[in-house]
Amino acid sequence: MKTWKLAWPIAFMLALSSLQGCVVLAVGAGATAAKVANDRRTVGTQLDDQNAEGKVSFRWAENARLKDETNLNIDIYNGVALITGQVPEQALISQAVEQVKQVEHVKKIHNQVRVAEPIGASGQAYDIWLANKVRAKLLANENVPSLQIRVVVQNSEVFLMGRVNNQEATYAVDIARNVDGVQRVVRAFEII
Repeated sequence: MKTWKLAWPIAFMLALSSLQGCVVLAVGAGATAAKVANDRRTVGTQLDDQNAEGKVSFRWAENARLKDETNLNIDIYNGVALITGQVPEQALISQAVEQVKQVEHVKKIHNQVRVAEPIGASGQAYDIWLANKVRAKLLANENVPSLQIRVVVQNSEVFLMGRVNNQEATYAVDIARNVDGVQRVVRAFEII
């Protein structure tokens, strides 16, 4: 009887820990479903955007110079492509943009690539932290439909994308502009 009393809590903890992954998976799936359902884009457009991003990334990876010498990122929202990052020379920007133009779903391109040395891992980590900080501020403001806004940060520059009305865009830009660490805010919104 004594061993059962000791074994029960251990068995319970083992069972709980094995279910923990399922809970995380279920919560993550629920959050993704909520985001997809509340997006102003159709589900088909969301998938087209993701596929187009993959096609661009694949094209860039096939080009040895774009793959090895640059820090390029592509974000596509409702067919609008935002290219960000750093390249050592202007000719590489032209190559990158040309690759994006060849992807069928892309209807407009915002080229925000800078001619500069690609930022390193610590700069990229800082950008991730800064993007999360901006997202948190947007989420906390009831005037901003934060699920409709994609926040992209490159070298402390914030780029805002999404389908929003003019007032929502103005609120979002003002909020992002006032986050410590943000050097510049660029609007890449589709105004509805």
